[in-house]
Formats: sequence, structure tokens, C-alpha cells
Amino acid sequence: MATTLPTPPKVGMVSLGCPKNLVDSERILTKLRADGYQMSPDYAGADVVLVNTCGFLDSAKEESLEAIGEAIAENGRVIVTGCMGKEAEVIRARFPDVLAVTGAHQYEQVVDAVHEAAPPIPSPFIDLVPEAGLKLTPRHYSYLKISEGCNHRCAFCIIPSLRGDLVSRRPDAILREAEKLVAAGTRELLVISQDTSAYGVDLRHAEWNWKGAPVRAHMTDLARELGKLGAWVRLHYVYPYPHVEQVIPLMAEGLVTPYLDIPFQHASPKVLKAMKRPANDAKVLERIKAWRAVAPDLSIRSSFVVGFPGETEEDFQYLLDWLDEAQLDRVGAFRFEPVEGAAANALPDPVPEAVKEERYARIMEKTAAISAARLAAKVGRTLDVIIDEVDEDGGATARSQADAPEIDGNVLLRDAGGLEPGDIVPVLIEDADEHDLFGVPFAG
Repeated sequence: MATTLPTPPKVGMVSLGCPKNLVDSERILTKLRADGYQMSPDYAGADVVLVNTCGFLDSAKEESLEAIGEAIAENGRVIVTGCMGKEAEVIRARFPDVLAVTGAHQYEQVVDAVHEAAPPIPSPFIDLVPEAGLKLTPRHYSYLKISEGCNHRCAFCIIPSLRGDLVSRRPDAILREAEKLVAAGTRELLVISQDTSAYGVDLRHAEWNWKGAPVRAHMTDLARELGKLGAWVRLHYVYPYPHVEQVIPLMAEGLVTPYLDIPFQHASPKVLKAMKRPANDAKVLERIKAWRAVAPDLSIRSSFVVGFPGETEEDFQYLLDWLDEAQLDRVGAFRFEPVEGAAANALPDPVPEAVKEERYARIMEKTAAISAARLAAKVGRTLDVIIDEVDEDGGATARSQADAPEIDGNVLLRDAGGLEPGDIVPVLIEDADEHDLFGVPFAG
């Protein structure tokens, strides 16, 4: 007699904010899937909806509150988690019907709240989970979180108050997770944390055994071991500490993707001091040149804040001149926005909104021109790319080693029939614009 399987409860999820939030969402869903829950693609089919919030900026908080309101309107049974969970009273005042509110990376509490709202139905037939965990990203790339929290106290940031001080994971645990991800089909590992360069400081860079050899809890050792797994390894949120230069030879060797995501935030020494930014020494330009001498294909992406309190026209021009010298490949810019609880709110000489807008337009024009020139220099070269999507007409969307998913550009291909997402293939670059490359698979 055939077994009639019980209908498992369904969970919907909205994940807002940064890739670190996405990793949290994946972990929560992995646990719920292991407990027999199914995922609902819409509000209507869900027994309960999770909203993983972002609380970094006031605009992000408002977006989170709007998402909570939409989930309540569409479904009614809502659990809130994530960075904004620290402001439970704000959430409950606006939405008294939410079932539960938990803070960032409180996985157990979230899962407990789901169990209470929609009890699981134990069954060996549905309590299954893929070896790599349930993913919100495509199978071929995965975010790998190596630590939580941050030890810095930047004037514009409240992340330490949301997520606490730096807490690093053991290197053997990270490598074990990465190994499982690669075995399950991951071709690209995106290493993330609030400060990847500081990884292991809290562990005093102690050694753990991995595959019969010691591995330090240190960015260099971790990057080297990850590079041995056979996937692209991309480093995000790297502060330009001196020991970063130890990773550059790994890029030249091909063990680590020649890509650094460095949150410079500004270049003017006066503004950096007001921001209380770490590693704001004046030798950064020299070090960038030294890095590129070792790894000529190194791509650097960064983000900058314009209109920080006290930023003068001279400070902003200093930043534009610095960008001319640095020749960063990818740049994102943000207008300064006061965040509740941030020290920067009390600083004098706020920059008028109209001036912020004007400076934002100028920095975007400057960085688009730099990007266009650097991409134009790649025309005629053959580059390895990873395929993200293939369309029915023989085209494909791919990325080079200079492009992180979602935030950087793409390599748009013609005559790409027969390729699959996750394939890594050589491509002849035929054209470029301000942000993207265009090419064709290289037959050799």
C-alpha cells in the first residue's frame, strides 16, 4: 500500500539588505527545509512569511517596514528577523500583529518561531535537505560567511551595535562548508564578512588541523586553502591592511580571483579622520600600484560616501583626483544619510542636499568614464568567464573574474548555444561600454 505523504507547511521569505543577510536567510531556510518545510514562491501559498530586514540606513529601515506591511496585508502571519530586529518596539508599534521579532543571525529563535506558528509534520520522506544547504543563489555560486560583527567604530555606521564585535569562524569549519558547496556544484565562492582582512584577529590567528596540516585563522591561509578547492574564490569587504599584499601572489598564481572589494569610503585625509575610518594611510595609491605590478589583472571595486558632514569642495575634488590616480575598476557611490544611533549625526557642517546631489552626479560621471576606459582596454583579449544565464536565442549572460554577481558588470555573449549556467569558458572580447563587455566563446 502506498504511503500517503502529509502536506508539509509552507514558508515564504523576503530577504532584504546585503549578501550577509542573504547567507542568514539561506541558513534559516536550510534548517527549515531539513525540518520538512516547503518554500512558497508567493504570500498566498505560505503558512507563515519570514521578513529578513536591513537596518543599516533609515531608507533601508523604511523599506523593511514596507516589506513587513506588505507581507501582513497579503498573508497576515509574519515573523520578522534581521538587523532591524533590534528595534522590536518600533516594529510592534507599527505592526502589532507580527508573530515574532528576532535579531540578526538568531537562527534558532527564528526557527522556533516558525515551529510555533506552523508546526512541522515529522516525516522521513520530506525531512530532506541538499548536501550544500538550500540556496537562494544559483547553484554555481555561493556566499561563504567567515565571521560576524565588526571591531571598527566608523562614525556613519551602526553595524557593531546591530551585529556586535568581530566573531570569526574556525578555518576548518569554513573549509568544510566550502568543500561541501563545491562538491554540490558551486563554481565560485564569494567570501564575505564585515571585515575580511580582520578575519581571525579574535582567535589570535590560532591554528587548526585541516587535511592533516595546520591552517591559521588568517585571511591569507584561508584564501590559499579555499583556492585549492577548484572554484573561483572572490574576496569581499577587504580593508587595505598591510597583510593584504600577502594575498596578491595567490591571485598571480591563479588560486584566488584577482579581485578585491575594498570599502575605501573616501580619500580626503580630513574626511577619513572624521569618519573614524581604519587604514586611512596616505600610501594606499602606492600599494595599489604595487599590487597591480604583482597581479596585472587585479580588479578593484569600492564604495564612496559623498556629502559627509564637513566635506568641503576641496575634499571632494581631492577624492576625484585620487580616483583619477587609483583607476578603480568598479565604483559605487552613496549620498551621506544620517542613521539613527550613528556618531556622524552630531557632526557640524552638514552638506546641503542639493550639493550632495551635485557631487553624486560628478563622482558617477568620473567613475563611469574610468570604467569605460578600463573595459575598452580589454577588447581583443580572451578572458575566462562564468556563465550565469543562457537564453533561447543562443545568447548568454556571463561574468569575468573582474565581476561579482549583482553588483558589477556582465559579459554578454553571442553564439553561446550549448553552454550551461556554471560553465567556465574562454571568451573573445569584441566590444565594451561603460559597464559591460561583449564577446563570443573562443573556439581556440
